[in-house]
Amino acid sequence: MMLEVKDFYQRYSEALKLELCAGDEGLRRAIRVPEIERPGLCLTGFLKGHSPKRILVFGRVEMEYMRHLGEGIRKRRLASILSAQLPLIIVSRRLKPYKEMIELCDQEKIPLFRTSLTTSQILQNLTVALGDEFAPTISCHGTLVEAFGLGVLLQGDSSVGKSETALGLIERGHRLITDDVVIVRKKEGSRLEGTGPELTRHMLEIRGIGIINVAHLYGAVCISEKVKIDIAVKLEVWDDKHFYDRVGLEEKYLDILGVKLPYCVMPVKPGRDVVLLLETVVLNYRLKRMGYNSAKEFNVKLLETIAKRQKSSAKSNKKISSKI
Repeated sequence: MMLEVKDFYQRYSEALKLELCAGDEGLRRAIRVPEIERPGLCLTGFLKGHSPKRILVFGRVEMEYMRHLGEGIRKRRLASILSAQLPLIIVSRRLKPYKEMIELCDQEKIPLFRTSLTTSQILQNLTVALGDEFAPTISCHGTLVEAFGLGVLLQGDSSVGKSETALGLIERGHRLITDDVVIVRKKEGSRLEGTGPELTRHMLEIRGIGIINVAHLYGAVCISEKVKIDIAVKLEVWDDKHFYDRVGLEEKYLDILGVKLPYCVMPVKPGRDVVLLLETVVLNYRLKRMGYNSAKEFNVKLLETIAKRQKSSAKSNKKISSKI
């Protein structure tokens, strides 16, 4: 995984308030690791632990320290950390880079930026941006919607009714994230986030009608750019020979990027209100997260009833045998 500095600058220059000061010939350099380093100790000459692949952020402390160095020493210290693998440098608080920094960055073709953000702000925002860019990502076929605040990934064979189901949910006040292609990113270790390609964002393909723009037809309240994926539902054509779970004790999971996602199969046939059933699935899942499992409660009551009947039957048999 790698990201060119040019692409990074185009995507985040406004959010990070970046201004290019030098090294414009190095915009094709690659950012290979989502790591950031403040070169405080490196400027003193202690280079143990320094990685040449990290983005360097110079804050007020680093710039103030270099101000007390002579030009020769300052240039030697900077030259020791400006390597060919270094992706870019950012100077915070809109501080003016030293001429030695500009000369070395132009010489080594290392992009040098400055920002008006404070050091802590640029570190925080940069960490989030790099986390998004380097998060493990896959694309899958399906439709992603947000229902009752939960992200629902609809999967199934082509023409099974995923888009029509999403349209029914939208009419009930839920939101569309993306149709046909879902881009899934693994965030913060075990959190899956779904979004869609920019080209097809807010679009639904309905057979017999064509492509519709949900934002134009139903308003901006019925769309969203991304959502945390909480549950996956597979729509499949009803098969009379297949046994479908009628109690719900068995919990199924779908593995996506190493994360176990709660998963259920929804058989589809004429007469079934799939939209209503899908809403029920989502509400039932919310109850499970709160500790209320209807299937398990029913199973406990069933076992208690069986135990009572067995106990009552044993007492009756005992009375009959005593009379005999």
